Amino acid sequence: MTPISKTYETQVILRHIRYLLAVAEHRNFTRAADSLHISQPALSQQIRQIEDEIGGQLFDRSGRVVQLTDFGSAYIEYARRALLDLEAGQRALHDVRDLSRGHLRLAFTPTFTEYLIAPVIDRFHATYPGITIELAEMALEAIESGLSDDRIDLAIGFTDIRSDDIESEALFQEQITLIVSSDHPLAQKRASITSRKLATLPLALLSGQFVSRFFVDSYFESQGFKPNVAMQANSISALLKIVRKGSVATLLPSALQYEHRDLNYVTIEPKFPSRTVALLRRKGAYQTAAATAFSATLRVMLETGMLSSLNAAAH
Repeated sequence: MTPISKTYETQVILRHIRYLLAVAEHRNFTRAADSLHISQPALSQQIRQIEDEIGGQLFDRSGRVVQLTDFGSAYIEYARRALLDLEAGQRALHDVRDLSRGHLRLAFTPTFTEYLIAPVIDRFHATYPGITIELAEMALEAIESGLSDDRIDLAIGFTDIRSDDIESEALFQEQITLIVSSDHPLAQKRASITSRKLATLPLALLSGQFVSRFFVDSYFESQGFKPNVAMQANSISALLKIVRKGSVATLLPSALQYEHRDLNYVTIEPKFPSRTVALLRRKGAYQTAAATAFSATLRVMLETGMLSSLNAAAH
C-alpha cells in the first residue's frame, strides 16, 4: 500500500469513528448530522455500513432517543481510544524534526500568566519562529481533562494532580507571600510579619474558584485565625492593580516579584506550605518535536537562563 492510500485509509477510519461518537453524544441522528455538517440520511447510511462491517448493532433506534446497545457500549470506549491514537498519528506524520514548522498546544494555571509564561514563550518563539503556539489558561482540573483527551500537548501546573493518566516533571517550588504597594505601611518592613498580624490586614484575595484561595484559607485555619477579606476577584491582574492603587494587600506567589518589581513582598512567619510547580503531559502520549523543544527550552531557562532565579529561590 502506498503512503497516499495509507493516509486515505486513516482518514476514512477517523471519519467513521467521529460519526459513531457524534451519534453516541447527541443520541439523535439529525443533531449528530448537523454537528458533522453532513445530511442525516448520509450519516444513517454510514452507521449502518459500520455495523455491517463489525457484525453487530451499535445503536437502538426504536425509542425517541437513540441509545447505545450493549454491543455499542462495549465498542465505543475502544473507538474513543482509537481516535486519540489516530489523531496523534496524524500529527506525527506532519511533525517536522528540524522545527521549521509545527504546532504547540500549551495550557497553564492562572498564576503562571503573571510571571512565567511570557518569558518562556518569548524565548521559544525567538528560537523557533515557524512553530505556531496555542495558549490556554485553565484550572488544574480542566488541564487534567485536556491532557487526557489529547486537546493539550503540555501543561504547566502542580504535582498534586489526581489523574493516573498524567505524568509530572517537577520544576521548582512556589510559595505564597504577602504583596503590598510601595505606599503601604508594611512596604519597608525588614522583618517577617506574623500570622496574627496578617489576620488584621485588609486583604484582596482570589475568589474561591482558585486553588490558591484554598491554600490561603487552609493556612489561616491552621493558625487559628480568619482572614480579613476586604474584597475578592476572579482575576490575578485585577488584584495586582487594586494592590498598586490602594491600601489593601494580597496573598499570591512570591515568584511574581520577578515580573512585578514595583510591588513589595513581605515574608510571613510561619511560612505558607510550598507547592511543586511541574510540567505535565499525558502518559504514553506521542510528543511532537515542538513539545519536546518547549520542554527543553523551559529546563534550560530554569537551569541557566533568566528563570534560574526561581530555582535559586526554591533552594
